[in-house]
Amino acid sequence: MRILLIGYGKMGHTIERLALAKGHEIVGALTVEDADQLATYTADQVDVAIEFTSPVAAVGNILTCFEKKIPVVVGTTGWLEHLSMVEEKCQQLQGTLFYASNFSVGVNLFFHFNEYVAQKMQHYPEYQVQVKEIHHVHKLDQPSGTAISIADGILKHYPQKQGWKNEVSQEQDVLSVVSKREGEVVGTHIVQYTSENDTFELHHIAHSREGFASGALLAAEWLPGRQGIYGMTDLLQL
Repeated sequence: MRILLIGYGKMGHTIERLALAKGHEIVGALTVEDADQLATYTADQVDVAIEFTSPVAAVGNILTCFEKKIPVVVGTTGWLEHLSMVEEKCQQLQGTLFYASNFSVGVNLFFHFNEYVAQKMQHYPEYQVQVKEIHHVHKLDQPSGTAISIADGILKHYPQKQGWKNEVSQEQDVLSVVSKREGEVVGTHIVQYTSENDTFELHHIAHSREGFASGALLAAEWLPGRQGIYGMTDLLQL
């Protein structure tokens, strides 16, 4: 499979190494300096693109891939305020997008069980629920896309809550999402239910970027030949 890497930071390098080990071809690896070269690639040259850049660049890269009929796997977070426009453009241009806030198989199982637990725990108002996330100091967005996905999963089952705030809040109709940036932490996410009597937690700790990279590569292998917008629930059949 011919893969174009859009973004060539730590994640891009890890994906490249795993892809080459599986016999795939890297037809290009675009950095910030040569990002304008994306428009020179065509579907005849590229089977799938994998995009890990920045929230500012992601939407433009996605739309260019749609225009070029190149299926694109996107791991960049922090751009979802533009999602409705991207969905509209995807339909208009018959594009193909695979988006995930986190490509780790373990994290996506975490999402699944998070919703199951929230569905049960919302019947016990004595427990206060909170989301915590810790990432490395280089991460640009906060809360993380993963934490937002976790919060959204909880809010589905807590109709009395009006949304989330990225701070510690005592408001009963708000879900607190607490973010920390420390050292080189790959990614830690915690859902905490606390009562006067005890604390119950769901906990996920990423040990390396390889889990994210291998999941993104798995998505890239699965995506060609499809049209529309997909995510990890489609890939893992959750």
